[in-house]
Amino acid sequence: MIFSKKKITTEYTVEQCTKCGTLTKRKFNHGDVLFATLLKCASCDGHTRIEKIFGETVEQ
Repeated sequence: MIFSKKKITTEYTVEQCTKCGTLTKRKFNHGDVLFATLLKCASCDGHTRIEKIFGETVEQ
């Protein structure tokens, strides 16, 4: 345990446009719910939907 590395987990949310299929990865916000419809897509007029919520662990 003396030489164990500290692990930091960062949570991410992946949004996908329902019209053009563009994927966007951003940091997780409290209140994010899977399959919730969010804002308009940046590249078209479609709406984005949360497709995935996951965490990435990094050792320091």
